[in-house]
Amino acid sequence: MSNHPLRLFSGTSHPELATEIAKNLKVELCDMQISRFACGEIYAKPGCTVRGSDVYLVQTGTENVNEDLMELFVMLDAFKRSFANKIHVIMPHYPYARQDRVASPREPITAKLVADLISTAGADHLVTMVLHSDQEQGFFDFPVDNLYTKKFFADYFKKKKLKNITVVSPDAGGAKDAKKFADALGAELAIIHKSRPSANKSELLHLVGDVEGRTCIIFDDMIDTGGSVVNAVKALRAGGANKDIYLAATHAVFSDPATERLKKAGFKEVVVTNSIPVPKRKHFKGLKVLSVAPLLAKIIKNVHEAKSVTSVFKS
Repeated sequence: MSNHPLRLFSGTSHPELATEIAKNLKVELCDMQISRFACGEIYAKPGCTVRGSDVYLVQTGTENVNEDLMELFVMLDAFKRSFANKIHVIMPHYPYARQDRVASPREPITAKLVADLISTAGADHLVTMVLHSDQEQGFFDFPVDNLYTKKFFADYFKKKKLKNITVVSPDAGGAKDAKKFADALGAELAIIHKSRPSANKSELLHLVGDVEGRTCIIFDDMIDTGGSVVNAVKALRAGGANKDIYLAATHAVFSDPATERLKKAGFKEVVVTNSIPVPKRKHFKGLKVLSVAPLLAKIIKNVHEAKSVTSVFKS
């Protein structure tokens, strides 16, 4: 167990999640003074001493992703210059994760750039959830805990006692994670093979697997504009799937026009986590938001007590 005090802070990206984590940990959420100068520059100062403390900072990537990141860098620099012992970033949704490789000439690997900036700003450890690709952990020069949500969602759906389940990956890239989720539920697996002619546009090609008469759960890492999952629903209905189709995804990015698309798609339920805050204007009938605060609180507790975190999110 660490001999250093635990200090929990929050940026402005997701204060509700930070407050809930604090309640689960039974600690006070420390004050962080954040303001803007007239020119828009960000100012941040811890409201209490952090000298010799282990700092845990909650800051996720939202629709204001660039502001969120700059605010994170400024807070990290403030902690580093205030002699914090260790600085742990709790970032459930890691921004720019999809820019993880050079897919065509002259493209940046922005996920690596963001990792470098977080490191330079002063972080010693990152806790995140469902990176776009596992190998992104190698972009960091310090430890990363990439939490998987397979067990998290499996526990939720097991309570529904659904029959004849098929877990569906909306693209070939997510098939590995979908298979693990299917195994956790004792379900079958189907894969939708598609091409993507340009960013945020998908073209459906082929459904691999039997879905006729089965209850389908589309499983993905994130919902951005919703185009892929809406195409998936059309394919499943064409394949004779049960009318009750569920969607489960960790990160509810919900870029326009995602909310309208999801409303019209006719899902029985859309299940997401609060890794990103979902504002009321983006709520709709059938949306279920599961809180990851208890999970993150357990991770923080185990990290601070020098215990394994693997058992918390893996069955």
